[in-house]
Amino acid sequence: MIKKFVFETEIAIRISNLNYGNHVGHDALISLMHEARVRFLCRFGFSETDIDGKGLILADLAVSYKSQSFYGDKLKFEIGTGDFNKYGCDIFYRATNAKTGNLVLLAKTGIVFIDRTQNKVTTIPEAFLSQFS
Repeated sequence: MIKKFVFETEIAIRISNLNYGNHVGHDALISLMHEARVRFLCRFGFSETDIDGKGLILADLAVSYKSQSFYGDKLKFEIGTGDFNKYGCDIFYRATNAKTGNLVLLAKTGIVFIDRTQNKVTTIPEAFLSQFS
């Protein structure tokens, strides 16, 4: 479980994020979470393909949608980590409407680290572990 969110970023909803119901589609919210995760990693000097020489991949995803978002809204994503094990951890997300404060989603992605040269799961890089555990 997460102890606290350590990063936040705002992302504006674009017209291309809307579905036929004229609100942000579930697939677009997953893409927005991805953008937030990349910003989170960059903030700490990492990328998805290079965390102390190792990459990360998603092992699972769980999302609970709480309210709709529309064109012109800005979502505030908060991110934190938890549930560490030998090979990875969970990244937790909370997205709220930046103007109204309404909760939009709660989510988590399970990540594992890989050695891209051998294409095998590997232990968590010390640089990541020391930053977030």
